[in-house]
Amino acid sequence: MDLDLPSMAATIGVSVPVLRFLLCFVATIPISSFWRFVPRTVPRHIYSASTGALLSYLSFGFSSNLHFVVSMLIGYISMAVYRPKCGIITFFGAFGYLIGCHVYYMSGDAWKEGGIDATGALMVLTLKVISCAMNYQDGLLKDEDLREAQKKFRLLKMPSLIEYVGFCLCCGSHFAGPVYEMKDYLDWTEGKGLWSETVKQPSPYGAVARALVQAAICMGLYLYLVPHFPLSTFTNPLYGEWGFWKKLGYQYMCGFTARWKYYFIWSISEAAIIISGFGFSGWTDTNPPKPKWDRAKNADILGVELATSAVQIPLDWNIQVSTWLRHYVYERLVPKGKKAGFFQLLATQTVSAIWHGLYPGYIIFFVQSALMIAGSRGVLLIPLSLSCLASSTSPQNAPVIYRWQHAVSSGLLKKIMTLVNFAYTLLVLNYSAVGFMVLSLHETLTAYGSVYYIGTIIPIVIILLGYVIKPPKPARSRPQKKEQ
Repeated sequence: MDLDLPSMAATIGVSVPVLRFLLCFVATIPISSFWRFVPRTVPRHIYSASTGALLSYLSFGFSSNLHFVVSMLIGYISMAVYRPKCGIITFFGAFGYLIGCHVYYMSGDAWKEGGIDATGALMVLTLKVISCAMNYQDGLLKDEDLREAQKKFRLLKMPSLIEYVGFCLCCGSHFAGPVYEMKDYLDWTEGKGLWSETVKQPSPYGAVARALVQAAICMGLYLYLVPHFPLSTFTNPLYGEWGFWKKLGYQYMCGFTARWKYYFIWSISEAAIIISGFGFSGWTDTNPPKPKWDRAKNADILGVELATSAVQIPLDWNIQVSTWLRHYVYERLVPKGKKAGFFQLLATQTVSAIWHGLYPGYIIFFVQSALMIAGSRGVLLIPLSLSCLASSTSPQNAPVIYRWQHAVSSGLLKKIMTLVNFAYTLLVLNYSAVGFMVLSLHETLTAYGSVYYIGTIIPIVIILLGYVIKPPKPARSRPQKKEQ
């Protein structure tokens, strides 16, 4: 029986292409569940590659697979031809092709208008091919030249073509993530490491049920909220007549509403990865031990919405991509023997912005994010300086949030600091998110200007204060004298 896609799409208020994508996306769950019954090694790679390609074709059409093939070939050919620099070649080659697709399809505009194209999936695939090539390049280096993550994920031999394609398209994870490592994928398909016969394998069904319930709640909230907070309001003349606090509250609600769409998507991805068995990441140390599914997790909803520090946001939002950025951009920009600084943070956020697309709103959002995180490290200067607990310092000793929080013994003052930082994070995160949602330079600056650029000014002021004020030394308990 043919599905009446137009009627179904109209019922839930989405376009036909989006509905087709959603149906294929949800289908990743039953398809991933059959993975458990596929014989190991080559049959598993074939199953991963063929089901991923089929879902891509049904979602986006034949051209989507051509785009994926180009990106995968860039990585595989670079590994085969010039191993010493294959990671760098793949990074710029795959990113360049992704940017070209972003520009050609103007994907941001399509997504805003309820459309869909293959560039979202290509974004995830790009990260996979880059990580694989970089890990293969790392296989040439000595242990003393590698960081812990590089030692853990490096590849000593080149993956076969079927292993590589299976890794890229497995479980339909290229649709929306999560991003994972080739080393883990090979262990999973070959029954090694966490998936060996010596390790007890947990039942996935409880965790899958939790992820599906979470997905249903997230989608329900999104569908309820989105009609009440349209982005078009930012350019409506009536918006300009609102008071400052009403405008700021509307910006918060727009950001809050948009996040539930991503929570829904990532919950479905989580269910698919968990039911395949690949999401298993070990057992807890509790008694009795409980299975962990960290590899499948892409967002901690409460962690994001109740974050008491902007530093916490990358740890709880788009978790696997944040991990990728840390391992393949942030850490690799830090010279050996040196500490990371604002440059590495800004460069990482810029790469993340370009990965999303070349819209001004993306660039502004991720620059804002760098300011937000850097400002959060010093946001607690204000209440502490008012309490006469700070003194001048040199720039290299600029305050870090955790130093401030742990530097004071007063329980009340710590609570005040936490509350101030929570309010700061809430303000700047949702203010910054407007650029990510509206994308255009005019709309972004109009929305920011309507609240006097408060979310930009406050982080900058706090960062500058960090060059003047330093946190007090942590309070230390005095050693007790031994009884004679």
